[in-house]
Amino acid sequence: MSPNHKILFEPVQIGPVVARNRFYQVPHCTGLGYLHPQGLARHRGIKAEGGWGVVCTEMCEIHPSSDQTGHVLNRLWDEGHSPMNRAVVEAIHEHDSLAAVELAHGGLVAANRYSRIPPLGPSGLGNPNRFSPVQAREMSRRDIRELRRWQREAALRARDIGFDIVYVYAAHNLALPSHFLSRHYNRRSDNYGGTFKNRARLIRELVEDTRDAVGETCAVALRFSVHDYSGASGIDSDGEGRELVALLAELPDLWDVNVSSYAFDAGSSRFAEEGHQLERVAFVKSLTTRPVVGVGRFTSPDLMVRAVKQGYLDLIGAARPSIADPFLPEKIRSGRSADIRECIGCNICISADNESVPVRCTQNPTAGEEWRRNWHPERIEKQSDAGQVLVVGGGPAGLEAALVLGRRGYDVVLAEAEEVVGGRVNRESTLPGFSSWRRITDYRIDQLRQLPNVSIYVQSYLSIENVLSYGFEHVVIATGARWLSDGTSVHRSKPIPGLSSMRVLTPDDVLGAPCPQGAVIIYDADATYLGSALAEQCCSWGLAVTFITPAVMVSPWTELTLEQKRIQQRLVDLGVQIIVSHTLDAVIDTTRLQIRENYTGAMQELSCDALVLVTTREPDNTLYRTLMMDRKERADQGVSSISAIGDCNAPTTIAGAVFAGHRFGRDLGNPSKGHFWRERWL
Repeated sequence: MSPNHKILFEPVQIGPVVARNRFYQVPHCTGLGYLHPQGLARHRGIKAEGGWGVVCTEMCEIHPSSDQTGHVLNRLWDEGHSPMNRAVVEAIHEHDSLAAVELAHGGLVAANRYSRIPPLGPSGLGNPNRFSPVQAREMSRRDIRELRRWQREAALRARDIGFDIVYVYAAHNLALPSHFLSRHYNRRSDNYGGTFKNRARLIRELVEDTRDAVGETCAVALRFSVHDYSGASGIDSDGEGRELVALLAELPDLWDVNVSSYAFDAGSSRFAEEGHQLERVAFVKSLTTRPVVGVGRFTSPDLMVRAVKQGYLDLIGAARPSIADPFLPEKIRSGRSADIRECIGCNICISADNESVPVRCTQNPTAGEEWRRNWHPERIEKQSDAGQVLVVGGGPAGLEAALVLGRRGYDVVLAEAEEVVGGRVNRESTLPGFSSWRRITDYRIDQLRQLPNVSIYVQSYLSIENVLSYGFEHVVIATGARWLSDGTSVHRSKPIPGLSSMRVLTPDDVLGAPCPQGAVIIYDADATYLGSALAEQCCSWGLAVTFITPAVMVSPWTELTLEQKRIQQRLVDLGVQIIVSHTLDAVIDTTRLQIRENYTGAMQELSCDALVLVTTREPDNTLYRTLMMDRKERADQGVSSISAIGDCNAPTTIAGAVFAGHRFGRDLGNPSKGHFWRERWL
């Protein structure tokens, strides 16, 4: 361990319990929850094994009136949910870490689709987070007493299960106590509404109730958003956020502080730098003697040390970095900081939660697969009869496959046609706000260099004759995909007429190439992040940009990554003309094209000097298909397996490509055990 990092491994007293170090995995969703309890336990247990001093569950519903079905969260409605939570605690305690549970009631954001109980809120309002034909019932004094009872009973169950830290959740605009505090949502006129102290009353009572119930055994944590970026009527770190901390300063054993909404708390690297919350939460320690934990996508040990030494935080909180590398603390402790898989802030993990599927990660393909596939992020079985493997293509899939195969003992040659490895990551990481994505390739290149049985060759375009002449037992094709230039997409099955008369570019042409001149139209039928990023890039070149999409908003997929609103706002701020719900119909001549409104069919002409088509990718699989034409002949030539992985097989996300490479690396030479061979119910 570097002497500079020693402070990170000091124990921290939290009420009646002691964290063995300052590394604190804050509550985060996994998509495992009550549906996949063994997966949840294994996922949290590996965090503890990796050195996190405290490991928390995700949001844990305390009652059926907080039913958020659609999101797979944790539950502690009654004793029936105790066994799965006990499994989580045992997995964490096995490695001497503290186990924490985030007890929560969703209030206005709990639509109760499963329980069909009318939602509860401080006032009778609709769901602020989604369009839903239900409206909350304004809570009576009796309802509030019942809520306090539910929190107390859940806290007692948590204590009996073995949790060391029990939360009151009042953050991210996702919890009933924060709805009571909000001047926007709380329209009451009784002693739970109106003045600040009245609106803060419920938070105080819930913390007091929890301390009274379990405070002798368990630490009581308050998770609170000190700033919510909602304007004058919201919570401000210089206003009511500060007042709440001052009011309750010594009441909780731990302050878990952040900003709201969730989109700002978990801001992607496109919009938020590492440590971006520090200036908003720095004041908390000046108002309390209790330990404080905060987040900011921390991956740098030096920044962590600075946050502690400068008096901002006592504990380094992390969600996304703990997913990207569950062994981050252990690697720092053992002097292997260079081996950390640093979070890139792409928020693919959050997209999984929003799609109600198990957690996934671009950097860590084992995330969510710890139980069902028995994948460990740091350990992999050697292959006793490992042979030789040729990997053609050094993009994210090829790099990951080469790394896993090399660690298993295979002799690996990776051949990349371009001057450097990295593929699409190299190109996309040049876009504004995407520089952290270089970590995908930087990590893998560094790890591959440590393997004597892996060789990397660049500027090595391979023909079928080259491939066959080398005599490799296994050939893996990872040659990626290219963007089509004919305009076909999910919205259009035939090429767009007239394209040959206009200057037409694809993302492949724009990324890393000299910029087009004049006015540019970007037609985005892909609807992910790339079209908007290209628009921002073109603006940085001083071009006049028009953004057209068949979707009803810019980059709708990025609602899943919590970026959509900020993306569209940025394009507006940059002066981009945005036209939604329109499909590119035809190109008229060298400067004019025609678009069609999706609902009325009304036509409109626009002018530009260049058209950028962000539509559909086509697998670059010619080499693979040629090799597969006569598999018997290939076998006679000594090639026992030919495989296509990543975008070459089917265009996907970078996370999907990395996963494909990882899975291939693990599966080669292993008999198939089925997709989910470890999946079991308690």
